[in-house]
Amino acid sequence: MSKAVRLDKFLADSGRGTRSEVKKYIQKGLVQVNDMTVKKPEQKIDPERDSVLLKGERVEAEPEFVYYLLHKPAGCVSATEDRNDRTVMDYVPSGRKGLFPVGRLDKDTEGLLLITNDGMLAHELLSPARHVEKTYFLRAEGIVTEDDRIRLERGVDIGEEKPTLPARAEILKRTGGDSGDLGPGCTELLLSICEGKFHQVKRMMEAVGKPVIYLKRVSMGPLTLPEDLKKGECRPLTEQEVTELKQAGKK
Repeated sequence: MSKAVRLDKFLADSGRGTRSEVKKYIQKGLVQVNDMTVKKPEQKIDPERDSVLLKGERVEAEPEFVYYLLHKPAGCVSATEDRNDRTVMDYVPSGRKGLFPVGRLDKDTEGLLLITNDGMLAHELLSPARHVEKTYFLRAEGIVTEDDRIRLERGVDIGEEKPTLPARAEILKRTGGDSGDLGPGCTELLLSICEGKFHQVKRMMEAVGKPVIYLKRVSMGPLTLPEDLKKGECRPLTEQEVTELKQAGKK
């Protein structure tokens, strides 16, 4: 037998709104428990036995752990709360408590960010010992040469005790930078790393003299940023995606 919980907490934990929002739904008579309208948010229910309807739709209890994929836009910080800036949590359509971003992307960096309440999986995905690869699309100032690419792949000195671990670098496009161009040119490339040092990608590019102009994370382990997921949009992971992520964290 499952533990009895407050009706408003059950609805919020099921992703139907914040605690204050679901209280209003209940007080307006929009919630039925076992076909009876309930207007008391504090009423206790059994999630496994009781039937709960919100606006005529059945509400199922969420599992212990939940997982969301966010296309982080620039301008927000990777934190659960911040006094000065909007956080990535503002984009997550869930009132579930205990959610947090797995790792961090800089305020001006875009792209894939995993949001969950599964602390063990987060630890496994971020552990350098697991070598979970993260791939970034970036645009750098200047022309990244073949020598630069090789240096990035072998590891560069970013001011830490040891050089960065071996990486993968794929040059996608070089623009300008020749004798007839007044500017320094720029280079687009994919850089894949298995560490997560502070500002690592930016520091790696600085180490080869090609500072980052634009940065976007496109994948983390087996999880890839969907092309149809717009900036600021967030969706739950599929069961297959969760399974593949857990397998990546165990390697």
